[in-house]
Amino acid sequence: MLYIGSHVSYKKDTQLLGSLNEALSYGSNAFMFYTGAPQNTLRDKINDMLTIEALTKMKENNMLLENVIVHAPYIVNLANNKELEKYEFAQNFLRQEIERCMLLGIKYIVLHPGSSVGIDEKVALNNIIKGLNNILLKEDNICILLESMAGKGTELGKNIDELKYIIDNIELKDKVGVCLDTCHLNDSGIDLNEFDKYLDEFDEKIGIDKIHCIHINDSKNILGSHKDRHENIGLGTIGFDTLINVIYNPRLDNIPKILETPYVDKEYAPYKYEIEMIRNKKFNPNLYHDIINNK
Repeated sequence: MLYIGSHVSYKKDTQLLGSLNEALSYGSNAFMFYTGAPQNTLRDKINDMLTIEALTKMKENNMLLENVIVHAPYIVNLANNKELEKYEFAQNFLRQEIERCMLLGIKYIVLHPGSSVGIDEKVALNNIIKGLNNILLKEDNICILLESMAGKGTELGKNIDELKYIIDNIELKDKVGVCLDTCHLNDSGIDLNEFDKYLDEFDEKIGIDKIHCIHINDSKNILGSHKDRHENIGLGTIGFDTLINVIYNPRLDNIPKILETPYVDKEYAPYKYEIEMIRNKKFNPNLYHDIINNK
């Protein structure tokens, strides 16, 4: 079955309920959100009443909680320990995010593995491993999804081997998985026209059962550019048909697909229209016009 949705907002006064309502307005049966601003670590207390109301409404709308994803803030960097205080803060904050997700009943947290920023890549990878091993507890009902990255700057997690190395060295292996990102894959050098070859390698080295989420984004960049600039569906270098083949790949059935495409004119959410195109498997060449005119 196709589980498709987008990134949605999470606001202090409405919390998970507000996120759900936004997702439903787009025709989604999956969604992703930050539990606070992605650029900082300020967080509001979870309102249990709003959470209960949201969970009830999810059941009424046949929304499975396992298809609701939280994204950890970009500023969490477990890869670099040059400043021990910052490294420890990143671990403590991610631990707090895990606790918040469990209060919300959400299992999956997407995490950018981190950037080495001036230290040896192998050391940085080991820092990620050490950080996750320190954070994760046996009793956690949680799974950290390492996101496949474009390789921008000193990003890690830019290929299967780096993701495999991290996962292989995590003590509680049931607490880690992977989130693929189509723009990141393209920008890292993976030709999505040959996506099954990529999945073959992934399955051999890591196992497809470790993939629990896929970010669906077109790219503004050429293959292998290592730039990470998302584009609206069908308007980038990957193309609509290629993305449809990824979304409907039978090996990834029942895995939630999440749109992170940019707002049109920095103002209009495209998700309702992009989800409609994806469900119909038909590109709308008037996408921008329809979004702006709210048709």
